[in-house]
Amino acid sequence: MEHTGIVILDFGSQYTQLIARRIRELHIYSEILPYNATIDEIKKHRPKGIILSGGPASVYHPDAPKPDERIFDLNVPILGICYGLQLLTQHFGGEVVKAERHEYGRAELEILDHEDLFYGLPNEIHVWMSHGDRVTKLPEGFEPIARTYNAPFAAIRNREKKIWGVQFHPEVSHTYLGKEILKNFAVRICGCSQDWTMGNFLKEKEQEIKQLVDGKKAICALSGGVDSSVAAVLVHNAIGDNLTCIFVDNGLLRKGEREKVEKTFRDHFHI
Repeated sequence: MEHTGIVILDFGSQYTQLIARRIRELHIYSEILPYNATIDEIKKHRPKGIILSGGPASVYHPDAPKPDERIFDLNVPILGICYGLQLLTQHFGGEVVKAERHEYGRAELEILDHEDLFYGLPNEIHVWMSHGDRVTKLPEGFEPIARTYNAPFAAIRNREKKIWGVQFHPEVSHTYLGKEILKNFAVRICGCSQDWTMGNFLKEKEQEIKQLVDGKKAICALSGGVDSSVAAVLVHNAIGDNLTCIFVDNGLLRKGEREKVEKTFRDHFHI
């Protein structure tokens, strides 16, 4: 089953996974792709909206990460977060400069427009900032829709181009009602349906694994950690005893760890 939802382009933010998680908590499908994903790879996911994540780079550096510019021709709404906002600003002709000092921590956001991105929110909320550059001039056609004491362009919009940007991080818990902001983007602006669940996702992946293995045998390297354990259980649910897990005792394990892993998977998961 194919889903439509939100594609997140990852520019190296420590919060990228949180963006995806917040969107999925809204029962909306989301997929993280590298910032340099090709336009064909992006289109394959049939996005109803695109989010540009934050990142540690500065947009004015020659080697700054940039997306495929054809994303702006897809006619889907785009939301830039932190670095994403700065990237949008520079791409369309605005100005981004190095800030005199990094801004990190809580800030009070004054909302100037409640039409779409901030629909239903109070006039002022606390948000979380984490950036070392700042926007000094907006591109033509863009307007500020929220501001803070240090950031007059804390949130921006271009209605015609279907572009929004926020300098703060709505995905972190420190931003009050940040999830509502992401919901407004995904549902109110992009028109995403809230019908995706992790349960359905697991069923689809199990079916994909069955088709891939096609009755053959499979092996799984099992360390007992979260990643390999989830993979082992998921594959076992799909193909049963056709899966063989391999655990290597390298002599550097904690006391009793090998026995614990073996007992857990043999007695609890029946693998």
